[in-house]
Amino acid sequence: MKVVDLADEIYRELGSPSDLSIAPIAFWSRTNIGLLNNSIMSEYEVDATTLEIQESKDGKTTAIGLREAAIFKKMYLIHYYDTKIISTLTAASTDSVVELESDGSRIRKLDKTQQSNAYIRIKKLELDQLQNMITQYKLSSSSPLQVAGDDSIEGVYSRTTEFNRIKYQ
Repeated sequence: MKVVDLADEIYRELGSPSDLSIAPIAFWSRTNIGLLNNSIMSEYEVDATTLEIQESKDGKTTAIGLREAAIFKKMYLIHYYDTKIISTLTAASTDSVVELESDGSRIRKLDKTQQSNAYIRIKKLELDQLQNMITQYKLSSSSPLQVAGDDSIEGVYSRTTEFNRIKYQ
């Protein structure tokens, strides 16, 4: 999957916001692929010529999978809500007027602190979902390092004493 395709998917899933475009999402994706690698213990990189997100292991190149792309999208959503929180808190520090009333008309602005609290709740929800996704990914991708014992061969055990058995003659 190319970086621009992933950025386009993210942009459309956000509802095509007017304050954002595909280019900054693609830039964030190219520069933060290491965040995905650290989170899911992978080795994805962006090919400089094709801009494909791919992983090279043992001389074999594979494109990013759907589960990995979903985790990466969730990481961008958290970044997106971080920027929203910062912008609303910055606006709240400079915008002190919440309500104006004059000549029988009233204008009420949206309180920026309430708006930032909503973004904080959304970000927390996204973080919880990301942690669950990463945990499920690691659990489904893991294999045991060691298997102790051999349970495939039935053992022969001798019984010299039979417990709680009454022998009739």
